[in-house]
Amino acid sequence: MEHAAQFEGDRFSGWSRLPARLLLAAVAVLLVAAALVPIRAGKQETALAGFVENTVGEAKPAAERPRDDDLALYDRVIARIGKGENYYAVAAEEHRKASYPLRPGVAVRLPTLAYASVWLGDKGRGAEAVVPGTLAAAIALLAATLWAWWRRLGDEGLPARERRFAMALLFFGTSLGLNRYYFVLHELWAGMLLALAMGLHRPGRNWGAALAVAALALAIREHALPFVLLMGAMAFWRRDWKEGAAWSALALAFFAYLAWHLGQVAQQVLPSDPVGPAWLELRGLSGWLSNVVLSSNLRFLPHFIAGPLVVLMVLGWSGWKSPAGTFATLLYLGYGLAFMIAGRPDNFYWGAVIAPAMLVGLAFVPMAVGSLVKAAR
Repeated sequence: MEHAAQFEGDRFSGWSRLPARLLLAAVAVLLVAAALVPIRAGKQETALAGFVENTVGEAKPAAERPRDDDLALYDRVIARIGKGENYYAVAAEEHRKASYPLRPGVAVRLPTLAYASVWLGDKGRGAEAVVPGTLAAAIALLAATLWAWWRRLGDEGLPARERRFAMALLFFGTSLGLNRYYFVLHELWAGMLLALAMGLHRPGRNWGAALAVAALALAIREHALPFVLLMGAMAFWRRDWKEGAAWSALALAFFAYLAWHLGQVAQQVLPSDPVGPAWLELRGLSGWLSNVVLSSNLRFLPHFIAGPLVVLMVLGWSGWKSPAGTFATLLYLGYGLAFMIAGRPDNFYWGAVIAPAMLVGLAFVPMAVGSLVKAAR
């Protein structure tokens, strides 16, 4: 039975020689390029150990390292709204103090995570404070994600050995969600929630829970929008009009929330407030790899190893012929293209939106490579 499931899940088994050879050649070129291009955060390049100052690769314990400027700003905002102050007035004031822009309005984070942090008991004291409510939420989210993926991988016929390997990779990817130093980072929570939503989703059958979880991720960080749009597009492709309409309604509701948010920010903007630098950077392959590596546990690896692993993740997902494999391939290729085009080097943490579940693709690499080599011969 396991052999049948593995064979049916092999996307490249029926390919002819020419396409297989072309794809193998393209992958080989990408692997070499990924080992050579720099992996950067801001103006700095990662050392072999993967540690850079003021990034998620900082090697010191959370209580000893200097607080990152972005995280310190979020700490101050949480502390002040916890005392009853207005979020948008506080955010505008703290942005000016830190010389952060207020224009465009999306430079100010959505208020969802700040209020959730207050509700969970966070007093904005930074990494040195242990917040039981936030820690419990992170543990529950991690456990739910592992449980959801264990069931989904089983439902899609993955053999037992590959299933266990995939779960180990998933734990490696999602364990960053338990690092309290980053509990105020919006991308961290959005990425974990999207990983859970992927695990919960069953195309054409059970999608309500995935919709609700993705809605929370979207309310925390607008960078989750491509996930929602792709879910809707694939539902329409399957002619599942009900599910497609639900994802479309979620996107419309988010646009309304975002419009309200931008209106609130606009009320705080002064003529003297500068416009922030553009996000259009065209960093190419380095932008994609830097975002994923530096915002995941791959940051501990030498960059000439971590970079090619990102390429192999996508190859693995693309080689698994299943609803999960198809969705993940399109999702990670889409985000990869976006990271190549948009985002400054200091926006590397955007990669945390997709990194947690992306590593699971490595479990399918042996199947994908073996199938391609066989087809190429």
